[in-house]
Amino acid sequence: MKSLFQPEAYKEIQVRIAALSPDTQPKWGSMSVSQMLHHCQKPLEVVLGKTTVEKPNFFMELLMKWFKGMMYNDKPWKHGLPTAKEFIVTEPKEFEEEKTQLKALLEAFNQIDENENLPPHPIFGKFTNEQWGKMQYKHLDHHFRQFGV
Repeated sequence: MKSLFQPEAYKEIQVRIAALSPDTQPKWGSMSVSQMLHHCQKPLEVVLGKTTVEKPNFFMELLMKWFKGMMYNDKPWKHGLPTAKEFIVTEPKEFEEEKTQLKALLEAFNQIDENENLPPHPIFGKFTNEQWGKMQYKHLDHHFRQFGV
């Protein structure tokens, strides 16, 4: 799995963002392209300490640890997987504003020193920096495939 910490993967994501337009339609799901851009900001905000996600109850915490490896392995995510309620976007969003904000968060993530200790994920627990980078890439790849870029 590629990682956002890899320069070529970071550049690829930038090219794919540039390929989106306000009229880009999803191949699946109910989000508009602007809502998707907003949604994609959320996991980056978590690792950058700009937002939080409610910790799961004990039972869900155990269950999520079982799914943890799927967050950064090479197998693509299925369509329609559940997401944290804090990441659900239902209100309209402005395309250029969301695109600009996502690019800024990607830049901030890309500036993280590879040796910096990153915080644990509030649902999945401790990730290595490599796992964080792969998870971020995989999430963006999932949604960019959703919109055909």
